[in-house]
Amino acid sequence: MINGHKIGFMSSGSLGRMPAAEVCAKLKAIGYDSVEWTLDFACPRKHSAADLKELVRITAASGLAISEVVVQQDLVLTDAAERLANVQYIKDCIQVYSEIGIPMINLFTGPVPWNRHPLKVGAGIKEGDAWQMVLNAFDEFVPLAESCGLQLALENVWGMLCHDFYTARLLIDHYRSPNLGVNFDPSHDILAGNLDIGWIMRQWGRDRIKHIHIKDAAGIQTDGQFVFPLPGEGYVDWKDLQTTAKAIGYTGFMSVEFESFRYLKYILSGDMEQAARISYENILKLFA
Repeated sequence: MINGHKIGFMSSGSLGRMPAAEVCAKLKAIGYDSVEWTLDFACPRKHSAADLKELVRITAASGLAISEVVVQQDLVLTDAAERLANVQYIKDCIQVYSEIGIPMINLFTGPVPWNRHPLKVGAGIKEGDAWQMVLNAFDEFVPLAESCGLQLALENVWGMLCHDFYTARLLIDHYRSPNLGVNFDPSHDILAGNLDIGWIMRQWGRDRIKHIHIKDAAGIQTDGQFVFPLPGEGYVDWKDLQTTAKAIGYTGFMSVEFESFRYLKYILSGDMEQAARISYENILKLFA
């Protein structure tokens, strides 16, 4: 823990090509408390129930917790068959994970802006139609999660229907479910121009913030006009974030999502273990 906060790291990039036990050992040695697994490790269609149970066992045996699994699937698609397949995939994850002790999944709404030919709300699709697609999906996710006892953490992401605090709040308030909250990633609100991170966290409150991403940002929500730099280099007020987390009684995990892609490529040669170590060292200073 760093200053009372439980800190984790997302198993993306080169970590996703390692055995789970090796990932856990490396993160534990650095000092992390948890791992945020990706579908490289936890896809229920590529891994059997026994495999997933073993992932849970390996994580616990290493001394780490599973903070959440990233199950982000596009829910705003004009191809109805593809959209419904994504909805079913998320439902499968909810069902399987709840049975083996994975507590939470991370979701976003779409449309995915980094696709080669991205669908844009207001251009390629009407906003009302996009909202109906998302609501139809969450009409299935929310009651299933409630019945299974699994937590859903929505992440608002640049370029998507839910892209900032205000659009995410509309979705969360629509359901008012104890099993639906947010994966609070301050970087996306920074890009949207919402700089008062403490105020946003207070509006969400302890119960609705299910998980926090540690990711910095500078720029605007337009492709090619922003970066996610190392923690401390962007415009996230990290002192405000950690003091507000304590003030509202947030005791969940804060997990590094490392997306400083040019730094990773040109300085670290793609070594995500090094990225995890540098991030941890930065957090030690930011949260001191």
